[in-house]
Amino acid sequence: MISGSGENGGVAASAGARTLLRDCVHGHPGERLLIVEEPDDAGYYDTAAARMAAAEGRALGFRVYETTAPSGLSDEHALSDFVSGLTGFDHVVFFARVGDQLRFSEIPGMPPATMCYTLDGGMLDSAFGTACHPGMCEIKAAVDAAFAAAEHIRVTCPHGTDYAGRPVFQTGGGSGEVTLKRFPMLVPRPVPAAGMAGRVALSRFLVGTGSHFYEPYWVPLEEDVFAIVEGNRIVRFDGPGDMPARVSAHYEQVAGRFGIDPWYVHSWHPGIHPGCGFSGDAMKDMLRWSGSAFGNPRLLHFHTCGNYAPGEISWNLVDATVVVDGVALWEAGRFYPERLPGSEALLARHPRLAALFEAPRRDIGL
Repeated sequence: MISGSGENGGVAASAGARTLLRDCVHGHPGERLLIVEEPDDAGYYDTAAARMAAAEGRALGFRVYETTAPSGLSDEHALSDFVSGLTGFDHVVFFARVGDQLRFSEIPGMPPATMCYTLDGGMLDSAFGTACHPGMCEIKAAVDAAFAAAEHIRVTCPHGTDYAGRPVFQTGGGSGEVTLKRFPMLVPRPVPAAGMAGRVALSRFLVGTGSHFYEPYWVPLEEDVFAIVEGNRIVRFDGPGDMPARVSAHYEQVAGRFGIDPWYVHSWHPGIHPGCGFSGDAMKDMLRWSGSAFGNPRLLHFHTCGNYAPGEISWNLVDATVVVDGVALWEAGRFYPERLPGSEALLARHPRLAALFEAPRRDIGL
C-alpha cells in the first residue's frame, strides 16, 4: 500500500538525506517521490533512514509517498508484480533489498530509481552518507577509465591470491553496470573476468550477492580454498581435505536451484568509499554485512555462479593490492585516488573528500 503524507512528525533535518536527494536523486519541487522501505521487523534496515529521507523530501518540496516492500522477492514474477506498482512516480528511492535485486535489470516503465546502502539513520548521517556525492561519482569515473584502459591488472592478497591479465570489456550491453543509481557511490563498474586468470583465495566464507535469497545464504570456510580461474571459468578448487568438495557442492546446490552455470566467473570490483564500514561482527550479521560493507576499499569482491552480474555467490578478498599498469591503486586494502590519472585536479575540486581519503574508515566487521 502506498501512502502520501505532508507532515514530518518531528523528524530532525538530515545532512545525509539532503545529500541523497539533492546530489543523487536530483529532481524539482512538486515532483512525486516514492520512498520504499522494509517491514519494521525485517532486521535489515531500520525505519529511521527512510523517514529521514521522506522528511527531507518534503522540506525540499517533493510530493512524498511511502510504501513497504517485502524484504526479499524470490522470483521474477514477484519482482515484476512489485515493480508494476511503482509507475506514476518521478523518482523512487529504495531503503529495501528489493532495490538491490533490481540493480542490474532493465525494467520497462521503471521510474528513475536510487538504491540506498545506508542501512540506518546513523549511517545516513555519517561520513558514508554525507560525503560529497558528485566527487565520489568523479572518482568512480576515473577508476572506470583506468581499468578500461589498462594493459595489465594484477590482484593479490595476504591469503595468496594472484590473479592477473588484461580484462576484455564489452562495448555494448551486458557490461555489468547497474541500472539504478547507487547511494552512496561505493564501487566502480565491475571489471570483467574475461582476459584474466590465476588463483583467488576464498577465505572465511562464501556469501550470496543479493540477486536472490536462498538457504544457506552463506557458508563458513574453516580453511582457505583456492579457486583456479581461467577467464570466465572456475577450472577447479584446491585446498585441504574435503574443503574443495564442500565448496563445489555448495556451487552445485545454488546453481541447481536457479538453473544457472555454477562455474562462471563474471566480474570483480573493489570498494572505493572511504566512509564505508561495518561496526558489528560480520559473522553474526552476514546479511547486513554482505549488503553494505563491500564499499570499503579494504574489500574486493567477485561475482560468480551465473553468467550475469552479480551472479549468486561472491568471493570477498580483504586487504587486496590492485596494480594497474605498474601503479598500485589499492595497496594492502588502502585506496589511493591520488595515483589515478588526472586526480590532482579532481581532489582539489573536492577538498573535504580528499581529507576523508587521508583518514579512511578501516573497520569492516572482520
